[in-house]
Amino acid sequence: MAEETAAAGVRPAPVPVERLRLDLPPVHGSVREARAHRKERLAEALRLLGRLGYEDGVAGHVSARDPEFEDCYWVNPFGRAFRGLTAGDLLLVDGDGRVLQGERRVNELAFAVHAAVHRERPEVVAVVRTQAPYGRALAALGELLAPVTQEACAFYEDHALLDEFVGDGAADAARIGRALGPYKALILRNRGLLTVGGSVDAAVWWFLAAERAAQAQLIARAAGKPVLVDHHSALATRERFGSDLAAWVNYQPVRQTVAQEGPREGPSDGPPDGRPEVASTS
Repeated sequence: MAEETAAAGVRPAPVPVERLRLDLPPVHGSVREARAHRKERLAEALRLLGRLGYEDGVAGHVSARDPEFEDCYWVNPFGRAFRGLTAGDLLLVDGDGRVLQGERRVNELAFAVHAAVHRERPEVVAVVRTQAPYGRALAALGELLAPVTQEACAFYEDHALLDEFVGDGAADAARIGRALGPYKALILRNRGLLTVGGSVDAAVWWFLAAERAAQAQLIARAAGKPVLVDHHSALATRERFGSDLAAWVNYQPVRQTVAQEGPREGPSDGPPDGRPEVASTS
């Protein structure tokens, strides 16, 4: 629609609200469409995390539940840098860590944590567990995120601390899954941050927001004694800014930095008929 130009000296009338664009999470017409969208957002998120330097060797994963086979998950392959990944590179893995679709291995020990979280929280779509410096520093102190900024209030009484060091065994993965409880984030002592969300966008935003909150907290502590937001105000702020919808909206400007990176070619967006077979390991 062409812009309407107001006559000289005449103040423009307010634009009707219904004509103002507001991006909201998409509604998909088919499982195939939902799967393609979820994989694309997952690949974008991995590239973004790679750009930010939030990976360390083969450590770090983002997983997303398949919209049809809800006990199967899309995840980045073992040994591939985040920054070069496309939707076609992702693996479909079952809860036992077996690759159902894809051409590379999965980091089974690391993925076990994701599988445990997905099992404990069936409403969660995505899990982020990767390496970021301030989250790891806060985890080394064994502390929760404090309400020292408005942004940190999104996590107020909505994240947990697993106050013991856990490794990569099956029992450790189950302990992590239980420790998250009903919350959006978990601080793993001596390891770092884990976040979840009802979409890939929300889970990644919570990871970025938690990392930034940890950064602000550590800087404030180094400079002096931080003044905390009071309990009532922190709760009210979390109610306004702590939902997955708020996270999705906040993430959109961030993802635009990688959303236009060129063609993303790869295999099909999922099995056309029935449940996929387990890939051969021979």
